[in-house]
Amino acid sequence: LCPPGVLPLCCRPPAWGRAPQQPPSPLLTPCRAFSNNMIQVELDESSGVAMMKFKSPPVNSLSLDFLTEFSISLEKLENDRACRGVIITSAVPKVFSAGLDITEMCGKSLEHYGEFWRAVQEFWLRLYGSNMVTVAAINGSSPAGGCLIALSCDYRIMAENPKFSIGLNETQLGIVAPFWFKDTFVNVVGQRIAERSLQLGSLHPAPEALQLGLVDELVPEEKILEKASAVMAKWLALPDHARQLTKSMMRKAVLDRLVAHREEDIKYFINFISKESIQKSLRMYMEMLKKKKG
Repeated sequence: LCPPGVLPLCCRPPAWGRAPQQPPSPLLTPCRAFSNNMIQVELDESSGVAMMKFKSPPVNSLSLDFLTEFSISLEKLENDRACRGVIITSAVPKVFSAGLDITEMCGKSLEHYGEFWRAVQEFWLRLYGSNMVTVAAINGSSPAGGCLIALSCDYRIMAENPKFSIGLNETQLGIVAPFWFKDTFVNVVGQRIAERSLQLGSLHPAPEALQLGLVDELVPEEKILEKASAVMAKWLALPDHARQLTKSMMRKAVLDRLVAHREEDIKYFINFISKESIQKSLRMYMEMLKKKKG
């Protein structure tokens, strides 16, 4: 079963299936907002652009509840004819998202692990396969699952702060990034950079992330949303149907691979994460984090 309120993939239209939309008349375009506990969304109907802000302190961890709300928010925007693009950013200082919530993967039941991993899959399928223009405004550090969110967007803008880093650092926790994390990473930075970075669990400071092509550009933190809006306007100047079909063509093989192996991937995750050696590594990592906080 999918997380509550989230349609299963088989019941959703393909990513490229929505008819191209024209911007509505500015005279009839108020700004609409909807929020839940962890995510705030504001849709400007005059531009067709939504602003999605993560607001789950301290670090926007991707818990089961967060992932469910994320998928529901994406679904609402995807089904809103007034929305053509979404800018994703953080309302929490110094962090975009710290990635998957480790507490969801440690000391829980096998059923919980399965439910959690299905929610992770669902958010990625929705975001990576979205027919909206998606721009990541990365205004803080973005390891692991946070990096995956950014990688899944069409364009990545990061604050030019060398203290902020981004990368898939799963091996540092003693776990392995799944094949669809890897595929998404390879599609952005290429095979060799992805192979080296994944094996080392590297977190790349913002300037290095730009050099590797992991992000598309760096801007001063105070200008990141302004730049994201300018980039969005450039992408939305194109006919929706042509852009959507091109995006689908480029991403379809990666999306189809997970869809074809979704249940197998869940079983693999459950078997892997429930191993005592992996649980031990996660417990040690959580203890290390507690000591740092202390």
